[in-house]
Amino acid sequence: MNQEKIAVVLFQLGGPDSLQAVEPFLVNLFSDPDIFDFPFASILRKPLAHLIASMRSRVASHHYITIGSKSPILELTKLQADALETELRKDTDSKVFIGMRYWKPDIEFAVQSLTKANFDKIILLPLYPQFSKTTTGSSLNEWHRQCKKNKFLPRKEITITEFYDNPLYVQSVVDQINLTIRKFVNIPPKEIQLVFSAHGIPESLVASGDPYKIQIEKTVELIRAKGNWDLPISLCYQSKVGPLKWVGPSLTETVTILAQTGNRYLIIVPISFVTEHIETLFEIDIEARRLATGLGVKQFEMMPALNASDKFIAALKDLVMKVVE
Repeated sequence: MNQEKIAVVLFQLGGPDSLQAVEPFLVNLFSDPDIFDFPFASILRKPLAHLIASMRSRVASHHYITIGSKSPILELTKLQADALETELRKDTDSKVFIGMRYWKPDIEFAVQSLTKANFDKIILLPLYPQFSKTTTGSSLNEWHRQCKKNKFLPRKEITITEFYDNPLYVQSVVDQINLTIRKFVNIPPKEIQLVFSAHGIPESLVASGDPYKIQIEKTVELIRAKGNWDLPISLCYQSKVGPLKWVGPSLTETVTILAQTGNRYLIIVPISFVTEHIETLFEIDIEARRLATGLGVKQFEMMPALNASDKFIAALKDLVMKVVE
């Protein structure tokens, strides 16, 4: 067994844990300098964040009501953290921490927790398979801001920036897709459309060199090759916010076109998400489902998120052990 004391910090988006938390959660999101940067942002960002959050909170709250009046992301991330810690402790002296970017327990709480312990190595593991400055980049920047604020200097810090091409991660998605395909009884495979849906980003971000879109496309290629299905496959993006032009096509456009051209069997694969949350449970499983069935789709299935599946936890352990050894 490795004798070093190892801390693993899992970073996630976070989500409101009650309806009362929806608006302050949105304020935190729209205050993120890694997402919303513009002239005079240091002065205007906070007031604009409060304005946008107040305008969007009623609609957002309604969406959360439909999925249980809160986000399940913390509970699911805790399950992932507990499962990963159990697996890591078979070979290492490890403890797993959680740092949510926009809600509690936040990244500052993770830093403060670590200041009370004495670890030889800290492994930073954002739970975003593909790197983007708006997700992984934002979480890591906040980590370093909070380390500076709390005067915390880790002995040794190792960052895992992406894992879209990890074989166990790829297999974990393939396994979930295979489970979903089995829900289609007596349907020829060529009639089942596999739709990968990723969280979108502005085109300007891609143009500036953000690797997210390229890594999403590579993820789909790896999963397609591993799955070896005789199914038509497409890729789209969702969750657009604001007036900027985002990468496309959108999930709504894709579902509409597929349905209007005679596709009657759809599987939506939430490819950039590793837990269920508002983007999967509402945008895909309620909103896109309603659109599809209204346009004549006979069977609409969403691939369940990876959550704490055995293969995904094995992938996370593999990522950690490769940088520990």
